[in-house]
Amino acid sequence: MPTRRLLLGGAGAVALGAATAGTAKILDRSSAPGRPVGAQLAAAAVPAGALPLTIVNHTYRYTNAQIRVYIVGTDLGTGRQVASHPDGSTRTVSAADNGADGFADLSIPLVDDGDTRLAVPANMSGRIYVSIGDPIRFRVVTDGAGNAALQHPAGWVASDPSYRVLHDFVEFTHNPAGMFCNTTMVDMFSVPLSIRLRGAADQTAGTIPRGGRDAIFADLRAASAFAPLVVDDLRVIAPGHGIESGIFPAGYYDGYIDAVWNRYASTPLTVDAGGATRTGRVRDGVLRFDGGVAPISRPSTRDVLFCAGALAAANDGLTGPVAAVLGAGFNRSTLLTGATQPTGDPAGFYTDAVTNVYSKVMHAHAADGRAYGFPFDDVGGFASYVQDTTPTSMTLSLTPF
Repeated sequence: MPTRRLLLGGAGAVALGAATAGTAKILDRSSAPGRPVGAQLAAAAVPAGALPLTIVNHTYRYTNAQIRVYIVGTDLGTGRQVASHPDGSTRTVSAADNGADGFADLSIPLVDDGDTRLAVPANMSGRIYVSIGDPIRFRVVTDGAGNAALQHPAGWVASDPSYRVLHDFVEFTHNPAGMFCNTTMVDMFSVPLSIRLRGAADQTAGTIPRGGRDAIFADLRAASAFAPLVVDDLRVIAPGHGIESGIFPAGYYDGYIDAVWNRYASTPLTVDAGGATRTGRVRDGVLRFDGGVAPISRPSTRDVLFCAGALAAANDGLTGPVAAVLGAGFNRSTLLTGATQPTGDPAGFYTDAVTNVYSKVMHAHAADGRAYGFPFDDVGGFASYVQDTTPTSMTLSLTPF
């Protein structure tokens, strides 16, 4: 079943970067003709296959009128980029969606008061965004294959037109196999969100207790290398994106990586990769495992934080699982404390002087200790991820700030 690193593999979403940033004024089209508003949303019928979705505003700071929801992603049947209507039906995005300001209004306003009843479309993989105060800006462009593609907001890019807008998102894949969803801090953390998924079980993910958001911001401001990642009271940017923005040390992990490479040049490293045990050693500067695993080059700090480059996890059931375990070991700084990975006791995570403090803080302030602080945080089951093969409903709550 898909985890967070597979949820959006075919989504085709494009982050909106500096090249497309602008200063055009956003028009509030939330009451445009044909768009259900207010109490009409609660009465929307759910089409066959769609999953009932309830949006709960428990911020206790912002009114429903200040909050918008966006359900966007890929239709898994056609591969086309789509946006959802309140009732869970979808439409393919097109350049015609871009308004006079150059951006597409894909927002769904909440009901005037109380909970808002929507639906997650069937056979779709994507994101549910929420924005507070102002709308976030999407733009429909043409991809390399000539198809319409949706540029998403990139809250970690200072020149992005949605940078000053308070917003966040959860990720999902809803297909005939079930509902697979998670909250995520992999790119940033801004709005505390909680998922409740009901079906064969009643599960929650992502809950941050009251005061947790302030504590996350304060803890990261107190960690010198991570303090620049805090953007006013808007959000915290993940350290990998901090490298891209020049506000986080590009060599932060270098000493730790060197120590790991030196250790496993003389000591074997054993990895449990999906039930198959692989043993590796560093030879000629490359980490080589038995069992047909592809050689793994020495990663950079960026590779560690993004779980990419040398640590990219191919969906091959062989090298991918080993790379995922290594990525988790680097971020949690467990590779020097145990030659058998992954380590299952969270008490031993993040104890080295060089560690992913961003992820550490996210886990520390999660109600159940689970968070998505880096892309391979699902290793060992520590991610804010839930799934159900027979889902009956989903609730997305904006929890107290």
